[in-house]
Amino acid sequence: MNMKQILIIASAAALLLASCHSRQNEAIVKKSSSGKTCEVLLAADKNVYYGETQALLDSILREVQPGLPQAEPRFDVVNIPVSSLKNTQMFQMHRNIILCDVAEGNPDKVYISHDRWAAPQVMVDIAASSDSSLRSLLRRYEKIIKENIYAAEHQRMINAFHNVRNVDLMKRVKDKFGFTMTFSDEFRWAAEDGDFAWIRKETKDFSLGILIHTMPYRDEKLFAPEKIDNRLDTLMRRHVPGPADSSYMGTERRVEIGHRKVDYTGSPYCIETRGLWRVFGDFMGGPFVNYTVLSPDSTQIVEVTGYVYCPRFEKRDYLMQVEGICNSIRWDE
Repeated sequence: MNMKQILIIASAAALLLASCHSRQNEAIVKKSSSGKTCEVLLAADKNVYYGETQALLDSILREVQPGLPQAEPRFDVVNIPVSSLKNTQMFQMHRNIILCDVAEGNPDKVYISHDRWAAPQVMVDIAASSDSSLRSLLRRYEKIIKENIYAAEHQRMINAFHNVRNVDLMKRVKDKFGFTMTFSDEFRWAAEDGDFAWIRKETKDFSLGILIHTMPYRDEKLFAPEKIDNRLDTLMRRHVPGPADSSYMGTERRVEIGHRKVDYTGSPYCIETRGLWRVFGDFMGGPFVNYTVLSPDSTQIVEVTGYVYCPRFEKRDYLMQVEGICNSIRWDE
């Protein structure tokens, strides 16, 4: 074989390889998912989604979202037949899908996949051999199912804000605190003082705010619920004044404040706190969520709090917006 033949073969191989890569890249690129914030497409036939099974599914998906002043469901549920999901591309594009496939011979397993038909997308495929097996699987994996959908909603918020990010504001956060957070261009720097900053978005209908506070990590007692609540009260009173003279923001202690350990990207330990805030000396209030986060090197605690003031409309989706921002902290490697 002469040099010319070798070059021809090598060129053909390169073209074939490039073509393969092109097809692979096309396969990787997904269409954008559809659906509203916190909306779940439930693919379950009528002979499955009824009676005890329907009651269980509704108790999981439509349970009351904690930490809101008025009752709102954790997720909005849209029910369709299984055949509609399998045969209709429009339904396959949905952001959150739960497939309840009940048939004799199914393996009684739960499969969770991401970006199967669209991106970003989370799909929960439950393959059950009977209605009772389906209910057993739902009870066993309830927490994992909800956490996967909720984490996906947080990431969607981060992605959406990244596309319209406020570069100057993000740089200011980075310069002051040493980590990055994602804010859309509708947010503005409101105030700062030492290890504290207040960032907010104001419209005629609602207000969203983010409070950032850092401190050295000393011991695990700093993560005790009463310590978190007291620090948050102090920060709000000191740095977030109300509209009336001598009025100030604080946590509402007349209702329960909830705490739980959660996973947080890049952090070895995090406590999530949910409750209501109020303005003492005036008539304002709403929900808040706080994340008390240990830095990757375990030397610093970051307390980031998102709050919503929206007296005329439902608040769940607005709270999800600030949750997404609170979950967007990223440290340099």
